Amino acid sequence: MEETEISRFSEAMVVIGNPQSLANKKAAIRDAGPGKLQVIVDFDATLTRYWVNGLRGQSSHGLLQQSNPEFDAKRRQLFEYYHPLEFSPTIPIEEKTALMEEWWGKAHALLIEGGVAYNDIKKSVANATLEFRDGVVELFSFLEVLRQKLYKSFKNVKIVSNWMTFDNDGRLVSFRGKTIHVLNKNEHAIDMAAPLHDQLGGIDGPTDGNDSVKKRTNVLLLGDHLGDLGMSDGLNYENRITVGFLNDNVEKSLEIYQKAFDVVFLNDAPMWGVVELVTEICSTGAAGGKDSSA
Repeated sequence: MEETEISRFSEAMVVIGNPQSLANKKAAIRDAGPGKLQVIVDFDATLTRYWVNGLRGQSSHGLLQQSNPEFDAKRRQLFEYYHPLEFSPTIPIEEKTALMEEWWGKAHALLIEGGVAYNDIKKSVANATLEFRDGVVELFSFLEVLRQKLYKSFKNVKIVSNWMTFDNDGRLVSFRGKTIHVLNKNEHAIDMAAPLHDQLGGIDGPTDGNDSVKKRTNVLLLGDHLGDLGMSDGLNYENRITVGFLNDNVEKSLEIYQKAFDVVFLNDAPMWGVVELVTEICSTGAAGGKDSSA
């Protein structure tokens, strides 16, 4: 049976394809305790809003502005070509993965060729059409918070991303490690980026090793793309709750999202429903959120 519910924390519609299966997973995760839980979260259009003041919100990659606008235009052309292929339902996953690697490789090359300085990135972020969803601060306060946007850093936060290398003048010269794109953001990527995490540190000291993450075998996964479901690949999990944010083209995509995710929040929903879910599965003790892993 399909069931449509309204979250009591927001007016956004929530679609739950199999309520009994979801209830069983929540009970199993709650019984195991928060020490076994990790939360795997996509960034663009998941933590951030899809629409900002009536405009399409920018991605963390797309917001970068180069001093030479010719290269911004070239990267925009790449987006217009590859973005429809990213969401095409007819392209096999192997072919699509190769296309995404091709896209990011070309985009990174343009960023280097056209010149990007560290200060350019700071300015781009300051001027970006990018906002976090309502409820993200509260969610991260429960799970322990990221440093840069929310001004805190914690040992158990792992960031899987493309890492830039700058020269002594603060100019981008290369990207370090394997390219991360929409179809390979998984547990294996944490291993690839592990040395960088050790160097990040923060107000609570250096980050924990990745073994502690892999021992957390109950997963709450949040994403806006079907490819985000692969973020837990490589993890031998016991229970997994998947939450999808269907931000656009709801009528066209709802059926496939409903089959793929345990819970689907529609129409650029705020994060309050996830806050409710996390509170419920970590309800065994007051310190539950402080022992979770984002």
